[in-house]
Formats: sequence, structure tokens, C-alpha cells
Amino acid sequence: MSSEAVPTTEGQAQPQPQGMRVNGKQWHAPRKAFRPTSGLTTFEKRSRQRIEMAAMKAKEKEMKDDKETERKQRVQRIKDKRAAKEEKERYAKMAEKMHKKRVERLKRKEKRNKALNS
Repeated sequence: MSSEAVPTTEGQAQPQPQGMRVNGKQWHAPRKAFRPTSGLTTFEKRSRQRIEMAAMKAKEKEMKDDKETERKQRVQRIKDKRAAKEEKERYAKMAEKMHKKRVERLKRKEKRNKALNS
């Protein structure tokens, strides 16, 4: 048994045992040296990221505007349908009380007034 060697893989690095922490908080991750320049990026990289972000924001805005115009068109179609339905019902109610020819004349007159007002 003592002559057998424990097989180790060369690709895996074994973590070095650190020993006990002085403050006794072994559950915390070990601290690393403070290197303030390690997270900095170059100006070219930052400017490239800004350009990419601006392009993405423009695309998102375009997509939102398209969605909003589609929604407004849908709402407008619904409103137009409702208005046409109400007008049709109103004319049907008028036709019950008065003669058909008179209702036709009123329709034409109202259409002329609507065209002049708009």
C-alpha cells in the first residue's frame, strides 16, 4: 500500500490549504489583494461599448414606436367600428318613426355637413 502512488491529474490544480483564519470567520471567502487598476478598460473599448449601446437603444425605441403605432391603429379601428354601429342604430331607430326617403335625405345632409366641418 505504501508503494502505490495516488494518481493526480495534471490539468486540475489542487487548492493550497490556507490554515485557520486569524479572525475565526472560516465561512467567508479568502480575501485577495486590492488591485485598483484590474477592472479598468481602455478608452477604445468603452467608446465601442457606448456606440453599441446607442445602436441597441435606437433599435429598441424603433420597435417600441412600431408597437405603439400598431396599438393606436387597433384602438382607432375599434372606435370607428363603434361609431359606425351607433350611427347605423340611430338611423334604424329613425326609420321606424319616419319614412325611408326622409331618412335617406337626412343621411345625405349629415354626410355633407360632416364633410364641411372636417
